[in-house]
Amino acid sequence: MNAILITIFVAGYLLITCEHPLRVNKGTFALIMCGLLWAVYATMSGDSHVNTVVIEQLGETCEILVFLIGAMTIVEVIDRYGGFNIITEKITARRKRKLLWMMCVFTFFMSAILDNLTTTIIMVTMVGCMMKKQNERWIFASTIVIAANSGGAFSPIGDVTTIMLWMGEKVTTGQLMATLLLPSLVSMIVPVMIASRLIDNEELPRTDESQNRNRALYHKHPKVGKLVLIAGVASLIFVPVFKTLTGLPPFMGIIISLGAMWLLTEVIVHRYKIESGMGARVDQAAKGIDMSTILFFLGILMAVSALNEAGILGSLAKVMDDGIHEPFSMTTLIGYLSAVIDNVPLVSACMKMFGEIPEAIIATDPAYYAGFAQDGIFWVLLTFTAGVGGSMLIIGSAAGVVAMGIEKIPFFWYLKRFSLIAMAGYLAGIATIWLESLIPGLI
Repeated sequence: MNAILITIFVAGYLLITCEHPLRVNKGTFALIMCGLLWAVYATMSGDSHVNTVVIEQLGETCEILVFLIGAMTIVEVIDRYGGFNIITEKITARRKRKLLWMMCVFTFFMSAILDNLTTTIIMVTMVGCMMKKQNERWIFASTIVIAANSGGAFSPIGDVTTIMLWMGEKVTTGQLMATLLLPSLVSMIVPVMIASRLIDNEELPRTDESQNRNRALYHKHPKVGKLVLIAGVASLIFVPVFKTLTGLPPFMGIIISLGAMWLLTEVIVHRYKIESGMGARVDQAAKGIDMSTILFFLGILMAVSALNEAGILGSLAKVMDDGIHEPFSMTTLIGYLSAVIDNVPLVSACMKMFGEIPEAIIATDPAYYAGFAQDGIFWVLLTFTAGVGGSMLIIGSAAGVVAMGIEKIPFFWYLKRFSLIAMAGYLAGIATIWLESLIPGLI
């Protein structure tokens, strides 16, 4: 049975990685793979409680999906009211290198508050408006991808994988930000320092093209756009605070935030008599979120759950643990894998592989296995490596795939010019975490 499950998973993954040449959305392969894996497990495992197991795994997966749907809808509402234009209009510089630094620093912190995918879309689109030369646009866009992935790594809501680890109670908000802020900054600063030498430090031409993303709502009601931006960002920041105060899962906090944003937009629509065709309500904005990505996560997370129930992930964990048995080496390897394989299933697999280690095994090496407790060194490293490691290839992260689509960045162009640059930041960040681990009580 296990051989069949592994074959299905490998075949499904190959099809997912060939999404662009096949011109078929990867979500289709993820859903088919998920269904086949559970069907094989149900018919061949002899598990009489398989229906109960499926429902339990679906419940855990849906916690993440509900959170993502809520967060993506709030971001879409902000965008429809032109809230992001208020931010992008503030980014001005006379020299190209200064502009690169300004945009990357802004991307880094913006990714931590929103998410790396949304931030990349906003910033890369702005680059397309400001830069004329194709090669310079690609350099800017590629560096922004690295900055977005680094910024998303130290925030509990900055990346899908950090959301998963945070919601799975592997890391806490305070410890995550305290330990990964500096390494994430380093992993952004090093590549930007190198990439800034790839462009001429000439003066930017004065143009108003950077303002062409303003939407109709922002033109008519600029003060409303500011209000929605402030309310939207506050609603996203509210989620980790809510979890800390109540102990409830984060998806409950995002539900409250989404409801509050819905109420706010209803009041705005009636107060300013905004036409229904402008998409100012939450229910209208919800239609604009990327549901194919949500369905992909559903399929891939449930597929990994099937492998876990079959005991395959547990066996893999034992092989990795016995063969390497060192958290820095293990997570560094996982980071390299995340550049080739989507980091979402990788993190999901690690959570299932190392999430519940038997007491008998822990007793054999208590000091080492302490790193697998909540906020342990393994989970801190995994949060960083899975998020930042994806920058080493343009297809290694959702942010990279989006930038590739917007600017038509060739795979091999990025591989030749930016893979080593991203790797330099990745390794520098890991070295920073290692130095932090030498400080007693920090990790």
